[in-house]
Amino acid sequence: MKTVSILIPAYNEKDVLNLLYERLKTIMDSLGYYHFEILFVNDGSSDETLDIIKAFRNLDNRISYLNLSRNFGKETAMIAGLDYAKGDAVIILDADLQDPPELIPEMLRYWEEGYDDIFAKRRSRAGETWFKKWTSSTFYKVLKKISNIPIQEDTGDFRLLDRRCVNALKNMRESQRYTKGMYSWIGYKKKEILFDRDPRAAGETKWNYLNLLNLAIEGITSFTIAPLRLSAVFGSVISIFAFLYMIWIIGKTLLFGNSVTGYPSLMTVILFLGGIQLLSIGIIGEYLGRVFNETKNRPLYYIDEYNDERNNNEKENDSTLVVSNYVSK
Repeated sequence: MKTVSILIPAYNEKDVLNLLYERLKTIMDSLGYYHFEILFVNDGSSDETLDIIKAFRNLDNRISYLNLSRNFGKETAMIAGLDYAKGDAVIILDADLQDPPELIPEMLRYWEEGYDDIFAKRRSRAGETWFKKWTSSTFYKVLKKISNIPIQEDTGDFRLLDRRCVNALKNMRESQRYTKGMYSWIGYKKKEILFDRDPRAAGETKWNYLNLLNLAIEGITSFTIAPLRLSAVFGSVISIFAFLYMIWIIGKTLLFGNSVTGYPSLMTVILFLGGIQLLSIGIIGEYLGRVFNETKNRPLYYIDEYNDERNNNEKENDSTLVVSNYVSK
């Protein structure tokens, strides 16, 4: 009997957990030829999320949980869950029920046919503003054009990953993570499933536009150096035009004796060039900051509790141990 882990990152999701569990329980009971594990990752919730998960575990031995020592963010919560998931396949599912768990049987069917990464692509997105939809679509189009890997457009984290995909992701230990790009980067045999995304079943979204902007910057800086090249090209073009303009000014003065005037235009050029320089420095700073964070080599996360036991964090303190553990398996 194959084991399937359902990985659910959760941050302040008390309002939706009961409905989520009921829908998952119905699906798991109908698929008796698999052994299921539901692995909740409590990402430092400040409400009763952890207490509800513990209550589920007392009722159902298929429930496991990780309680992170603080809020590390969804990207880190997912890699923590992948480190601890026991399944031959792992299904990543958000707790808010915008992604319907009823797609799980179809994912498992394609997995049995030999696909390694079965991902759900949104055909429509209910409960979201037109501005959010437009910015998301624009971002993915831009990222696809400037990246050297095929980025999956209009997809999230809702997918089934075979164990070898999970092992590949576990080997990528960078601290600033853009997992949606990593799914494409590792490759393997992929299958798309279309679905209509529902609004949140309960509670409020934890994502605001600032968080989405930070995620977009992570995506761009993680998978392309195009902004660096663009700033270099832009600087070169401006330098060429500035050199030609300088020759024209000098020639005009020597040939016709015209006095050099134009204080407003001079200030405009200076401010424009200053803005370009600051923008280029900012782009370089983004990449340099990533290098700085990676060189510190801090653990990605710390676990406060795993299945009713306080954790000593040996697994998180030594990333080499994590890699060697799953390679040996």
